[in-house]
Amino acid sequence: MSKSLYRDFFLHVDMIVMFTLFIGIASFVIGKGLTWSLFLYFAIGLVTFMFSEYITHRFLFHIKAPKNAFLLKILKRLHYDHHKDPNDLKLLFLPIWFSIPNLAVLSLIFFFITSTLIGTLAFSLGLIFMLLVYEWKHYVAHRPFKVKSKFGQWLKKTHILHHYKNENYWYGVSTPFIDMLFGTLKDEKEVETSQTAKDLEGRSPVH
Repeated sequence: MSKSLYRDFFLHVDMIVMFTLFIGIASFVIGKGLTWSLFLYFAIGLVTFMFSEYITHRFLFHIKAPKNAFLLKILKRLHYDHHKDPNDLKLLFLPIWFSIPNLAVLSLIFFFITSTLIGTLAFSLGLIFMLLVYEWKHYVAHRPFKVKSKFGQWLKKTHILHHYKNENYWYGVSTPFIDMLFGTLKDEKEVETSQTAKDLEGRSPVH
């Protein structure tokens, strides 16, 4: 396996920022002392990101192209252009100007519910950890990695189907299991090939 594949991921500026943020928050939380409740909050963060990933991908990234030029430009960077050129390295990662504010909003909501700062930081660690998992799984799906595990092969296959078979299914990148809950995990033989999988700007509204 070429070392450049790993360099492209781990030395990407967005990944450096997110890894640094994770390590910084983790060091603070561990320094305060680990408790079972913090592990629970961390786990809640993991699950929250799984649902957030699916909902954002399906209902925001795949909305009908807005008429507003600024909003269209944002969506093109976030997702539309990624479908046009799925293997473009510059479009594989979520930009930090999008991911960090979204993680912050989820963390603030959690803080308002629980009123615990250290618990919220543990929750945010779960969010960031799953974001890093998402970015890695997404990266592997589009790069020439020879995945060995059956589960990893399945993850890669479902995402490739989303790009080249039909964009209305297989929204989960890191956790396709969420697709099961929403009925978007299908047998590829039962799904027709979409003509707009690489043209989200020209597709009809999500259904």
